[in-house]
Amino acid sequence: MLAPPTYRLLYSCCIILAWLVLCLWSWRQARRRTEQQARAARELHAPATDQTVLVAHASQTGQAEALAHQTAEALRQGGLPARVAALGQLDLPLLRAYPRVLIVASTYGEGDAPDSAAAFADTLMAQNEADAAMLDGLQYAVLALGDSEYHHYCGFGRRLDTWLRDSGASPLFDRVEADKADPAALRHWQHHLGLLTGCSDLPDWEPPNYRPWRLAQRTLLNPGSQGDPCFHLTLTPPDDTDALWQAGDIAEIGPRDARGGALQPHREYSISSIPADGAVHLLVRQMHHGDGRLGVGSGWLTHIAQLGDTIDLRLRTNSNFHPPADDRPLILIGNGTGLAGLRALLKARITAGHHRNWLIFGERSAAHDWYHREEIEDWLADGKIQRVDAVFSRDTADHPYVQHRLLDASNDVRDWIRAGADLYICGSLQGMAQGVDDALVEILGAGGLAALRHSNRYRRDVY
Repeated sequence: MLAPPTYRLLYSCCIILAWLVLCLWSWRQARRRTEQQARAARELHAPATDQTVLVAHASQTGQAEALAHQTAEALRQGGLPARVAALGQLDLPLLRAYPRVLIVASTYGEGDAPDSAAAFADTLMAQNEADAAMLDGLQYAVLALGDSEYHHYCGFGRRLDTWLRDSGASPLFDRVEADKADPAALRHWQHHLGLLTGCSDLPDWEPPNYRPWRLAQRTLLNPGSQGDPCFHLTLTPPDDTDALWQAGDIAEIGPRDARGGALQPHREYSISSIPADGAVHLLVRQMHHGDGRLGVGSGWLTHIAQLGDTIDLRLRTNSNFHPPADDRPLILIGNGTGLAGLRALLKARITAGHHRNWLIFGERSAAHDWYHREEIEDWLADGKIQRVDAVFSRDTADHPYVQHRLLDASNDVRDWIRAGADLYICGSLQGMAQGVDDALVEILGAGGLAALRHSNRYRRDVY
């Protein structure tokens, strides 16, 4: 039965009104997007300060863009001005205009750039040979998103990282790869953001799924040192946990502000032991803020927590720092608490019967800061390590560091590299890691070091 004419007219008017409202809403949304894009473009081209960080994204489905905005917000929370742009918006003058660039890069298909970054890849990155000084002075980092089921896993992010480095840019920290947006990898990226801002209290995007481990032992290793106290910690797993990890892996710790207090943002520590030891060993330096307050992570582990207390801990794989399966030579270079990761590698190598190991370690004073000295010298005496070079900056007037010892041993370094040696670097990013890079360029040439990187024979765990 047909509705009366009045009802039909009212019904038609409602439909027209709804359509007009929808049109108005769509117009306002489009106008808002246009204004936001124009404002972002103006901001992108505005002069940058020496503190400004540009966060660029190469996104196919929107995930990289969302993570770029989260990254920028974390930087702002840490006190750094940050701007966000699509990688496709950038050209060489814009890249040169910023002192630091963080890039969140997805990979499309079998190693290709996402559509939004195709023009960038086809122009700037398509040059047959990158100008080694084209981006000189730029500092960068790459978060590569990918899916390990594809053959060219994180292919575009890896290619982008190589291109930036070959163009003269310097990495703020090593590339982070996230398989299917792995939360542990994203926490590692956020960990680096905290180090970059100097703000260790940035909230976790997704807290780790901790297990309750126990603080079984804590030993001060450097009494009388000119530096901050450094402790060896032993953490034992819960009885119901099958605790497995590999040398090179990371312990994510949930510190607390007091015994029984609230969990704080996670901290990361290189594991200094192997599963055969039956416990996770850590090498932790007690850090202090300028006002004398203890660092959140080191304060919890070295002072607040007491023997027998529960430590919230999650094991995180760090596959790029695992030892090789074969018996190729290894040169292991580190300073300070970086010895932790190198000690685990040496333990794994010795257990596997691979003894072609050369350790180069640096600290302040041999009398106070030669951590695990007896153990390492026993390995050397038993032929389980072929060579140990320990260098202490406060013991001689010339203040030598590990990079100086590398240069002194240039011929031997080249011989080991020719014999197939891999290099593993663990310790401080500022000073040591860059100094080692510079020394290796002098010893091997820029091309020689690049060849080691490209063949995955140069591995770092630096912080």
